[in-house]
Amino acid sequence: MTDINKLLGSLLSSGAASGFAGGLAGGMASKMIKKKTVKKLGSNALKLGGVAAVGALAYTAYKRYNENQGAGAAGSQSNTPPQTQAKKVDVTGLFAAPVDSAFVPALEDQTATDELGLTLVRAMIAAARSDGRLDAQESQAIFQKIEEMGLDADDQNLLVQEMGHPVDIDAIVNSAKSPEVAAEIYIASLLAVDVDTPAEKSYLNMLAARLRLPPELVLELENQVKSQQ
Repeated sequence: MTDINKLLGSLLSSGAASGFAGGLAGGMASKMIKKKTVKKLGSNALKLGGVAAVGALAYTAYKRYNENQGAGAAGSQSNTPPQTQAKKVDVTGLFAAPVDSAFVPALEDQTATDELGLTLVRAMIAAARSDGRLDAQESQAIFQKIEEMGLDADDQNLLVQEMGHPVDIDAIVNSAKSPEVAAEIYIASLLAVDVDTPAEKSYLNMLAARLRLPPELVLELENQVKSQQ
């Protein structure tokens, strides 16, 4: 059985020689081949699990955004608890998003966790593809990299299947049922690219607009990802 949360965690890990952050999250095709600089998450954050790690990034940025807006707490329009209840999880200043908040599904709600995790995986793939189509050589290099990740058969098959599907940006955007999930989708997308081409910048601008993220929040999300490098 596929463990989406574990799969996402593997994709986000620093994985020196074989991790997703050294391949797809480094910008998929060309960036994998050219070994460009990649982003990574702290090991403490990843201990939370893939979905919770992305949630922690988005939650921490959301908290700062709301503080700057004078709200004094993250997710003021959701069921997110006040910031005083947030738990710091690593030395970068990252805070764990409260479980059963709009950022992280309840622990017992595996279906919701899987749905969110799959959305984030798809968001990363879409962003990584934003700088052009994959040719046969690039695709082969990516699939070889996936085989080196040490995933179990179910997780590997799911990832290969998702990469073989056409990008459905409408489905990704429509999965953002709340501003908090929209922030997580944008964070995951940022982790998948170096944002060093006009196409990537244009894609992220389009994504932020379609997710209806305020410019100030987008800046906080981008700064949060930069702090992980």
